Amino acid sequence: MKKYILLTALLFSSVFSVKAQDGFENILLADVADSQKLLQAYFAPGMEGFINSMNNGWAHTAKVHKTLGFDISIGVSASAIPSERELFNIGALGLTSVSSTSSTASTFGGPNNTTMMTVNTTINGQAVSANFEMPGGVKDDLPLNAVPAPVAQITVGLPWKMDAMVRFVPKLNIGEDDGSVEMLGLGLKKEITSWFGPLEKTPLHVSLLAAYTTMDVNYAIEDQTGDFSVQNAATSFSLNAFTVQALASLNFPIFNVYGGIGYNSGSASYDMTGTFTGTYQTGLPAPNDTVTRQLGVPRNLDFDASGFRTTVGARLSLGFFKIFADYTLQNFNSITAGVAFSFR
Repeated sequence: MKKYILLTALLFSSVFSVKAQDGFENILLADVADSQKLLQAYFAPGMEGFINSMNNGWAHTAKVHKTLGFDISIGVSASAIPSERELFNIGALGLTSVSSTSSTASTFGGPNNTTMMTVNTTINGQAVSANFEMPGGVKDDLPLNAVPAPVAQITVGLPWKMDAMVRFVPKLNIGEDDGSVEMLGLGLKKEITSWFGPLEKTPLHVSLLAAYTTMDVNYAIEDQTGDFSVQNAATSFSLNAFTVQALASLNFPIFNVYGGIGYNSGSASYDMTGTFTGTYQTGLPAPNDTVTRQLGVPRNLDFDASGFRTTVGARLSLGFFKIFADYTLQNFNSITAGVAFSFR
């Protein structure tokens, strides 16, 4: 299970890393306030999609296990980035040091089209300029333009008609650049079918669920020299996601259907560290035609996502082996699918 979660987390984080190697750090040529706005606008759909994905897949039935019964679920959830979030409006950001002949640019979830930007600022009272390209998005790289997250957990039956759920990966190294990933998710499901009297004698089961997940991913940016130099640089993102849901399922011997309504909430932060040095044009004759400066780095870009959710799904039961899939309507609509090995 650890390896599965690691691979899925690596898929998501490696896409960010690819964008790093594509040169998104050149955005730092802008004044710090403007580079903060550009990075925020670029990464927001990816972070919000990941929050939505991490809140999925906690249950594929409202029925709880007998005490000490358990199941192991493995799957994936993918949240589609809405088409209106594939581009951002450059003018709406209120940039003061950056301009472009284009009115829009790709977000992380947009098409793989770069956008030329021009920086006009001052260094020690000298007017200078520089050009950089906003990176394109990963629309063509992610299946269905959807942000993936792992669904891998152990669920154990407790007394009092309750299930405890755990998703856990200790800090593990990823890639060759001292990257790492760690994750912890905890959930609790309480069946309340008995609250409705006669329902206990029917295939219908009702329960309440609450779950929380935290995840941290870190990776390095390759050193580079030239007009834009990078040394000892690294990026990281941290995620916190929380969901509460009311679930119902119709449990038959082979085929089950389930659904639920609830609320998602979550936050993510993105941070970049290292030494970045940029070269600017002065417009003066050589050798005074360029000037360099160490660039400011925006700290702790913050992202939030919250909203109501509705899920419908089905599960095929072949003895202890289960196959499940569901669809969730939320801010970023999601598909979740996987298998479970269940022992009651």
